[in-house]
Amino acid sequence: MARIVVIGAGMGGLAVSARLAAQGHQVTICEQAADVGGKLGRFERDGFVFDTGPSLPTLPAVYRDLFLKTGTRLEDHVELVPVDPVCHYRFADGVELDLPNASRAGIAAALDGALGEGAGAQWSAFTDRAAIIWDATRETFLESPLQGSRTLLREARRGRDLMAIAPWMSLRGLGRRYLKDPRLITMLDRYATYTGSDPRRAPAALATVPYVEQSFGAWYVAGGLRRLGDALATRCRDLGVVIRTGTDVVRVRTDDGRAVGVDLADGGHLDADVVVANADATHLYRDLLPGREAAGARRALARTEPSLSGFVMMLALTGRTPGLRHHTVLFPERYDDEFDSVFGTGPHRGRPRAVPAPTVYVNAPDDPALRPDDEHEAWFVLVNAPRHVPDNPRAGIDWAATGFADEYADRILEVMASRGLDVRDRVLWRELRTPADLERDTRSVGGSIYGTSSNGARAAFVRPANRSPVPGLFLVGGSSHPGGGLPLVGLSAAIVAQQIGRA
Repeated sequence: MARIVVIGAGMGGLAVSARLAAQGHQVTICEQAADVGGKLGRFERDGFVFDTGPSLPTLPAVYRDLFLKTGTRLEDHVELVPVDPVCHYRFADGVELDLPNASRAGIAAALDGALGEGAGAQWSAFTDRAAIIWDATRETFLESPLQGSRTLLREARRGRDLMAIAPWMSLRGLGRRYLKDPRLITMLDRYATYTGSDPRRAPAALATVPYVEQSFGAWYVAGGLRRLGDALATRCRDLGVVIRTGTDVVRVRTDDGRAVGVDLADGGHLDADVVVANADATHLYRDLLPGREAAGARRALARTEPSLSGFVMMLALTGRTPGLRHHTVLFPERYDDEFDSVFGTGPHRGRPRAVPAPTVYVNAPDDPALRPDDEHEAWFVLVNAPRHVPDNPRAGIDWAATGFADEYADRILEVMASRGLDVRDRVLWRELRTPADLERDTRSVGGSIYGTSSNGARAAFVRPANRSPVPGLFLVGGSSHPGGGLPLVGLSAAIVAQQIGRA
């Protein structure tokens, strides 16, 4: 039985802790916040309840496997509800589209009905290609440890798979091979943001993101997604995991080049045979392991581009919205301006800025558990945003500047109104969360939601590996392999648990 300390009680930390405890290890989680869950947060006020992180768990098989491997069933702890339609889109030309859940025929018919005959066939052809990419990447890139450039070399010897993955091509570029309607390109571009990336530079392999959502379904956890995190925390405790909240790790201790424990902010320390960091990789290698043993990892991270962040409004609304869907996406007229603004590229090169007219995501589950009564609604509104970097305007912006967040919130409400969703006279109150808040609450550097982006052909191969260069230290969660989002974080935990092995 190994003594294992896990830094962080986000979904990755909880998932790997449950697996390791079920394998017979003695596991202690140190979480700097007062509660578990990490980015899978929850905010409550006056009977209104908001999930402040992911809104759609896809690929639920990942979490079914996790609970089964730890001795129980996922459905014994949470109720999974399919979301149908999965999303309501409003394009810049005024066209609206309800996208059905997990039905290729239904999706094709809906696209033909909204965008014109032939749109469904175009998307179906793209989905066929995405299915081939999924088959070629699932085991090698998503369910196995990352081995850097050796992984790419191994694929290069499997020419058929390499041609399918097309690592030299961007997601946008692949889309243009199949999708002639520009609104389909816009719809596809959105999936790059699931990894915090720019579709013009993110790899074609991200075609697997819409494929997974539309093939395996989009789901909701009754009562809010936070209940999934709570169920996993309960599972950890039932397996004997010690969860210490309000316990800030300030350093990973090493001896003779090997991780041997952690130092705590209160002056204490915990000895360990293995340390698992469910922390932002940049924070880990820069702040918790600043010595020479992690110098190479810091250099590798310096060559990557951080992911985008997000600006959030939680709106407590009076009245009900006729025909409101679980998810609504309001697209801008110029989507490229959004990516240029967020990443400081194109006409905004070297000067990231808050997007003047961004894509607006509205998450409004029709769930009585999230509102005080049937005469009110709780809306979680998200727009993509540059990171919080107050001292370097070439890398981000200062989201903590006095009055800036409130002014931007007013602007977003105006944008929503201009696109047919005006709720300004219905707002009882609003709660804002900026990239600066995300950085403070989760130690995600700059508020980058996914750690590093997938921008660039080699991005997947320079993402921090689960096995660190320091023996005895492992990484789990969205900023390490295989990436961010609930499914990939769950797969990350499975990889790390397998690498550590049984007691």
